[in-house]
Amino acid sequence: MDFSELETFIALAETQNFAKAAQQIHLSPSAVSRLICRLEDECEARLFERDTRQVRITRQGEDFLRFARDCIGKKKELSLNFQGNATRLRGPFAIYASVTACYSILPPLAEAITQEYPEAQLSVETGDPAGAAQAVREGRAELAVTAIPVNGFPDLLSFSVRKSPLVFVSAKTGPFGNIKALLDTRNTESSLLKTLRTTPLLLPRAGLSRQRFNAWVHRIQQHGEPFSPGIAAETGGNEALLALARLGLGLALIPHLVLDNSPFSEGLTIYQAGSHFGDYDIGFIQQPSKLPDSRKQAIADLITRVYNLA
Repeated sequence: MDFSELETFIALAETQNFAKAAQQIHLSPSAVSRLICRLEDECEARLFERDTRQVRITRQGEDFLRFARDCIGKKKELSLNFQGNATRLRGPFAIYASVTACYSILPPLAEAITQEYPEAQLSVETGDPAGAAQAVREGRAELAVTAIPVNGFPDLLSFSVRKSPLVFVSAKTGPFGNIKALLDTRNTESSLLKTLRTTPLLLPRAGLSRQRFNAWVHRIQQHGEPFSPGIAAETGGNEALLALARLGLGLALIPHLVLDNSPFSEGLTIYQAGSHFGDYDIGFIQQPSKLPDSRKQAIADLITRVYNLA
């Protein structure tokens, strides 16, 4: 087996679709199928269960996926070490970011990379911010934009570049567009709790804002308040929450940053959440153990300069 076969296997494992995997790696679906059959013969194991409608990775396939990702990650590390230039960024440079981060956080860094390091092959994978840390840990991205917890990530380097408060939003013209208790600038916890008892909520399925909301609910319940939030919808991204809020389905909890340049923002009422959920600390993360010191330092210097962090 070779690296291209491992990359094909990873693509199929992640997409679970022959056509999508083939498009991603620029092969035909039949070529992908033949390659997977060859890998299974070589491994003497069934890596995928497949029928006419779907592809499912097996338990043995999961084991092989870890092996494949580790091999590809080590290949990338070796390639970076061979470059041997402490002052330049060369070769593949993958970044993971949400759609919001692509237009609100990433532009100055992307511009600096393309202008100053033409030998860097910049690519961006978009997805749910909650998946950013995993993308870095798996080696799919060198950098990722995400919300940084108060104590950071124990295994990742963090570069905080912007703060944004968490707010509630709803459609102006819907039934939740003029909630007086939330419009009150005092916005006490009791008034917030009273409102949330009777208002459907739109929440992220995972991530920092969901963790903070869950912690707030737990604290309320620990103080003897019988409160069970009514969750109308859970999504994998803040942009989807905005769209659902714009439809009038309830109150969405999002970082205020998401409203910047959003096509939905003009049709929304914004309610301040006060200090109940804290600010969103947004920045870049990287896994230092996967990078040569020279490249790690070059990236850190670039972020520090572009975002004036010094």
